[in-house]
Amino acid sequence: MKTFVLGLDGVPFSFLQKQFEQGKMPHFAKLAQENGFQQMNSVYPTVSSVAWTSYATGVNPGEHGIFGFVDRVANPFSITIPTARNRKAETLWHRLSQKNKRVIVINVPLTYPPEPVNGILISGFLCTDINDVAYPQAMSNYLKSKDYVIDVDAWLARESKQGFINKLHQALEKRFEIAFELMERETWDFFQLHVMETDRLLHFFWGDIEAHGAFAGETEAFFTRLDHHINMLVSKLSGQDRLLILSDHGFCGIKAEVQLNTWLEQQGLLKFTGNEKKLNKYHKDTVCYSLIPGRMYVNLKGREEKGTVLENDHDKVRADIKQRLLALVDPETNERVVDKVYMREEIYRGPLLEHAADLIAHPKNGYDLKAGTRNGIFVRTALDGMHTFDDAFICGVNMDTSGLESIQAVAERIT
Repeated sequence: MKTFVLGLDGVPFSFLQKQFEQGKMPHFAKLAQENGFQQMNSVYPTVSSVAWTSYATGVNPGEHGIFGFVDRVANPFSITIPTARNRKAETLWHRLSQKNKRVIVINVPLTYPPEPVNGILISGFLCTDINDVAYPQAMSNYLKSKDYVIDVDAWLARESKQGFINKLHQALEKRFEIAFELMERETWDFFQLHVMETDRLLHFFWGDIEAHGAFAGETEAFFTRLDHHINMLVSKLSGQDRLLILSDHGFCGIKAEVQLNTWLEQQGLLKFTGNEKKLNKYHKDTVCYSLIPGRMYVNLKGREEKGTVLENDHDKVRADIKQRLLALVDPETNERVVDKVYMREEIYRGPLLEHAADLIAHPKNGYDLKAGTRNGIFVRTALDGMHTFDDAFICGVNMDTSGLESIQAVAERIT
């Protein structure tokens, strides 16, 4: 029995339900009707790199060490982007490789740089050079010859939405073309294909989907094509093979992007040296700073480069910041911005707990927590959609998906 996992990054359960009810995506609708299809929670913070690492390892960030798309070194202070080198827990494709199972993994977040497996691994969006995208090296050469698309530059959406969605179509087609070729020519026991284009589309076209805007037809055509590929995928699997389709979070529209470092500065909790408002220029009198999305770090003495908050005051300071966050209100709507604030020990466990943020703020739907240091607290940009925690989905064919509560629980069902 072989297992195929298809990841549709960011596709919401509720969105698919509406598609199915309206007679759209009929092939996927049939799978969902005949097999397990249910809503699933994501992770805190609701970020793809954290979610898919939790899925791939079956453990929480306190054990695998990936806490966000960006991270920081406390002393000396610097901002970093975690890669597969920073992951401290074993993935399911490594466990399967050790069992002499042959694996093929394509485009899953946080698989760069590509690591040796018993099979083929093609990295995701952190890779910027097609020559370094795959293991074994010969696969990189093959992908280059096929004009494989690692990712679509999101900045293009700010310049040309039509050009952006055209590129998303090209990437989607190439993704499935390569996957289908490898399915047929290679021997494999486990195959995972990840579609990042869904997340990219929903970030910039969610408003068109909700309000039937100018690009509503384009987005419908994209999901129609995705449904076609799902049907083709099913046709290439035998009746005994297991198929799992899932997403890592949901989506909703954006009311405002909330720049928490600007808010912290206005609260008197973040100060800068000189006029250059960059985190690496924070002043020693700073109490707290933030990294996306909603991760708050106390300027703790003995831990941070310029730490001044005493260990004895740590819990008191955290409680104060939590209270202030929960009181933050959008002046235009008079709505609360933050839904929950967790102390790190409330949601994480394991040997890497000390590397987590001191507090993790989770927003109300519509308020996208950012970490800007200028241009006001509440801003709007080209982004239309943001991640949500409680609207991921899972659909399993010949797999037991009953009782699953979060993406973290999936890995053990596969291995």
